[in-house]
Amino acid sequence: MFRQGSADLCAAASAGAWDALYWVQPKGQVQDMRTGIRQLVGVGVALLATGASANTALSLRPLPRPPITASSDPTERAVIVSIRPAMRQGTAPLVTRAEATPVSTSGFSTWMTEFSRRARAAGIRQATLDRAFAGISLNQRVIERDQNQAEFSRTLWDYLDSAASDTRVANGRAALREHRATLARIERRYGVEAEIVTAIWGLESAYGTFRGEVPIIEAMATLAYEGRRQEFFEAQLIAALRIVQAGDTDPAHLRGSWAGAMGHTQFMPTSFLAHAVDFTGDGRRDIWGDDPTDALASTARYLSENGWTHGQPWALEVTLPSGFDFSQSGETVRHAAAHWNAMGVRLADGGRIPDHGPSSILLPAGHRGVALVIYENFHVIETYNPADAYVIGVGHLADRIAGAAEFRGGWPREDRALSNDERFELQRRLTAAGFSTRRVDGIIGPLTIQAVREYQSSEGLVPDGYASETLLRRLRRG
Repeated sequence: MFRQGSADLCAAASAGAWDALYWVQPKGQVQDMRTGIRQLVGVGVALLATGASANTALSLRPLPRPPITASSDPTERAVIVSIRPAMRQGTAPLVTRAEATPVSTSGFSTWMTEFSRRARAAGIRQATLDRAFAGISLNQRVIERDQNQAEFSRTLWDYLDSAASDTRVANGRAALREHRATLARIERRYGVEAEIVTAIWGLESAYGTFRGEVPIIEAMATLAYEGRRQEFFEAQLIAALRIVQAGDTDPAHLRGSWAGAMGHTQFMPTSFLAHAVDFTGDGRRDIWGDDPTDALASTARYLSENGWTHGQPWALEVTLPSGFDFSQSGETVRHAAAHWNAMGVRLADGGRIPDHGPSSILLPAGHRGVALVIYENFHVIETYNPADAYVIGVGHLADRIAGAAEFRGGWPREDRALSNDERFELQRRLTAAGFSTRRVDGIIGPLTIQAVREYQSSEGLVPDGYASETLLRRLRRG
């Protein structure tokens, strides 16, 4: 779970701190924290399983490579680790990056000595340092994972096929039944629906099945020493030492992904310090053990503190009227339900849009895909992970666990995701054609979406802002 706000996620994600990435189309310009790292199946920063390879490409958060399970759903086996959307989309094959450069171990002990001095100045006792650093060494495998991340392309609909697969839904319902009393107490305390907490648990660690086995202190020390993101990983290391010093766990049990995410719902160490709770009352905030209570309560507290409204939907599926003004779509356009109802927007079952506060129309796959009316709770889930694909995955899985059906609308399944190079090319070509994206950064955010809309309007196309391969081919023709 990220966020020291979204800060942890953004720092880790933008730093490339994840194991393998599929580019969920980047959706935000960095001017908006929520949109900087995501967009469905294009840029959401998905953080893949710690041993991720082509076999575990569907996991969205760094987690340990899963063993073969008894799952009867082959899709679920591939994704069961976790479902964080990652960086790239579509059906493109694995892209091999440059081979990782080994880091010399000769200076590691000197760095450890210097870091220990900084840690003591930050309030870490020498006894804690002695316990935590006993037997650790530079972990070249962590550096290899950090430097040589594989990229996968994936579409939102492919992602949702995994995130809300029948197996994951069934497992979620079983987990909800098993922990119903605990989740009910958590819901009463923090005002976050049990199904939402359960869905996050399901996407982050497959309901606790894969929590990570990498020693966090060694991994954080290794990445801090390696130096490309020294400040970020030193902060995580200090936080991990504070966790040990507080007695929440010991160094041997402080385990998670190679990039630092830990426990049933994958908290970074700094996020743990800010939001974790001892819900069991045993004196420890234990998100690592077999009992998920503290982790589930911590997740609910996190969402509550970021503005969750009990009883408000995260989103509802809608249908758009003929002649809908697509300039009215997008997260930056917010109106009351009366506005959408007056325009003729209706729920998928034909009902009127209910009044749950200001809302927006989101078209994650353009006018040919599912349309959603999204509420403030959508943005609260974004603080956990800014990728729209992740938010939609959590929300849809939660709805399915609660008994709802799959989305009624279709998806443009013949489409594939744009590659990283193609997103840059799209921005360059739009700007050259007179529809400036203001920057060329490979992120399909509000400015690029607006440029796409303007180009589509000039060409007599539906101006839904959807950046597709078809659109890029049209731009290439001039």
